[in-house]
Amino acid sequence: MRNKLVLSVWCLVFRAPEFGYPNTKHRTPNTKMPAEAYIALGSNLGDRQVNLTEALKRIGTLPRTKLLRESSLIETEPVDSPEEAGAFLNGVALIETNLSPRELLDGLLDIERQLGRDRTGQPRNAPRTVDLDLLLYGSQVIDEAGLEVPHPRMHEREFVLWPLLQIASKLTDPRNGTPYAEHYQRIRGDGEHQISNDQ
Repeated sequence: MRNKLVLSVWCLVFRAPEFGYPNTKHRTPNTKMPAEAYIALGSNLGDRQVNLTEALKRIGTLPRTKLLRESSLIETEPVDSPEEAGAFLNGVALIETNLSPRELLDGLLDIERQLGRDRTGQPRNAPRTVDLDLLLYGSQVIDEAGLEVPHPRMHEREFVLWPLLQIASKLTDPRNGTPYAEHYQRIRGDGEHQISNDQ
């Protein structure tokens, strides 16, 4: 009985925080809730379908990241691109990640390089094997060197909004609360997108 009493006192005293022992009953887990992020994908060079499929695969293998959903692919004419540029395949993916926005952007740029895109010395909107743009990161609004979220022109681009709304129809602009569906209705032309046959 005496041994049990001594053991109980030791546990109460030496497991207390002031003795360097964490009190597990009151410990706060050091975990970060993952964020949902949306990524635009595009390709108009080489085998576009293969390029985007491989890009999606590699996005899903980024550290602490899970691919949740992906839109169908749409074929669109290039915007503000050189005359020789071919048609794009475009899509949007939804991921869940514990990477920071900057870490995620760095990971996307690395995937672009792995798949043959070289931004060095290229004119703006030049043909590319793959283009990965970070559109949204949770509800964050970020304006840093080389990183702007939401993407500054996404609300003006039908080829971004159409696949985005396909997987998140009620999504709103974190800057002002405007539904992206309203942006889409405002810029939509009379014609309908052609869904790619090489999906």
